Amino acid sequence: MTEFAAYIYIDPEIRFGKPCLKGTRIAVADVLQLLAQGASHEEILSDFPALTEQHILASLAFAANRETMIKMIAA
Repeated sequence: MTEFAAYIYIDPEIRFGKPCLKGTRIAVADVLQLLAQGASHEEILSDFPALTEQHILASLAFAANRETMIKMIAA
């Protein structure tokens, strides 16, 4: 997923400027933490009906892209 930006926004007035999923106030970090704790996509979607599978994939793509940027800066 290269178009993750279509699903993520940053607003300094919402969640202290953390990247959030469009149409929600759910932070990308919240989704990533749930995944890291072993939650399945289905469990996340059940707990947060405002989310879609695309939101979860966008969260993962955002994290992967951010990791790439950090490595490029450090190199």
